[in-house]
Amino acid sequence: MTASIPPTTTAGELTRRHRFLVLAICCASVIVVVMDISIVNVALPAIHRDLHASVSGLQWTVDAYTLVLAGFLLLAGSTADRIGRRRVFQIGLAAFGLGSLLCSLAPGIGWLIAARALQAVGGTMLNPVAMAITVDTFPEPAERARAIGVFGSMSGLALALGPIVGGALVDGLGWRSVFWINVPIVAAAIVGTALLVPESRAARTRRFDPVGQTLMILMLGGLVYAVIESGALGWTSPAILASLAVAVLSALGILGYEPRRADPLLELRLFRSVPFSAAILMALFALCGFSAFLFVTTQYLQNVRGMSALAAGLCLLPVGMLTVVLSPRTGRLVGARGPRLPLVVAGAALALGGGASFWLGPATPLPAVLAVYLLFGVFLGTVNPPITNTAVSGMPRSMAGVAASLASAGRQTGTTLGVAITGTIGGSALARGGTAFTRAEHGVWWLIIGLGAGILVLALLSTGRRAAGTAGRAAALFEALDRGPAGERSSTRRVR
Repeated sequence: MTASIPPTTTAGELTRRHRFLVLAICCASVIVVVMDISIVNVALPAIHRDLHASVSGLQWTVDAYTLVLAGFLLLAGSTADRIGRRRVFQIGLAAFGLGSLLCSLAPGIGWLIAARALQAVGGTMLNPVAMAITVDTFPEPAERARAIGVFGSMSGLALALGPIVGGALVDGLGWRSVFWINVPIVAAAIVGTALLVPESRAARTRRFDPVGQTLMILMLGGLVYAVIESGALGWTSPAILASLAVAVLSALGILGYEPRRADPLLELRLFRSVPFSAAILMALFALCGFSAFLFVTTQYLQNVRGMSALAAGLCLLPVGMLTVVLSPRTGRLVGARGPRLPLVVAGAALALGGGASFWLGPATPLPAVLAVYLLFGVFLGTVNPPITNTAVSGMPRSMAGVAASLASAGRQTGTTLGVAITGTIGGSALARGGTAFTRAEHGVWWLIIGLGAGILVLALLSTGRRAAGTAGRAAALFEALDRGPAGERSSTRRVR
């Protein structure tokens, strides 16, 4: 057993083996948080039957989790930079474990949704903080790029393996078991963090921004509520129009208020970097597309083709296998040659997968179905490492938590919108199956084609020489702010 380390230990004092043990703990936290998004999808039909949940209830089971993740990731990242990443990481693990336990005990759909929100509160303190710990643990650029590649690939791997693990658990032990599995993993991670992870903070701490946090929650919550409930209430309903108005006004408030703060929650100056801005958009597009695919596919396999939860999960094995094979290689390719080629491949594969899915129906031969899923596996195996690396590389360490949080927020917002939009497009047809389901699917496939094309265009625009110049200027700006009084005086002038 490795001895515990003093809280003052720095990354430069860690051995290579110790650094990779820290990386393993960070990756474990990513796996449980992200897998919980996809593992629940395969359990939705069982939850629907057992708890008599409506389609919107099923959407909220997924989106209560991802919405809280998206809304509070920025706060968690900046708080960890300020008070200590290891401390926040441990709190997050404990909250996530407690939320998982309460999910497994939920007597009704409302209780399950509330417990999912508590899970997500813990999850907000894990992924961005784990990324910041990883960046701080690997100070050498080439080794850091490889570590970020491994870390980024865990998101794709967890999303792909979730339905397989979930299917086995649902068929063997019931849907509640998909939440039990988190508890021992979280307990082991808490112990490992106490023994192995050194404490770290940003060189320049950022102040709490309650106004920015409130505006962020109102913007995301208003948008997602409107999309999910529009199917039942109608787009012209006063509640939906009011929700959309809240989202728009909150977005305008963010654009007007945040640039006036010295330490805003949403650091809009990061978006002066074209690669960073494109990475956030591509993260949103990628997870919106994959979550839409996953939400439809798990119900297609079970409700239309009549498969068990385990069989449905196994049908997604090609996605998981390709992610396992391609993600580490993609991380190395990004470190050696840059992100353009993997992103182009990812965008093209997502668009082609959406197009090929038009031919899937109740009687489509299973080998043809699995061949289509291979395209989504190629997409997922090549998209995450370049997005993660682009979001944080080139930024000073003081911005690591904020940059990683924004990338994660983009992913979670995409996941939330993917499920919300898919449920709105399909409505109750997704739960009924048959020809109604097939018609509802077509709108989802058009959405996925458009998202894949968007990733392809952004990949080409964000990886050129001019885009790289904007990234260098943005990084130089933050380095100047970190150097001392001159930077601080500049920030103070912005408040006035």
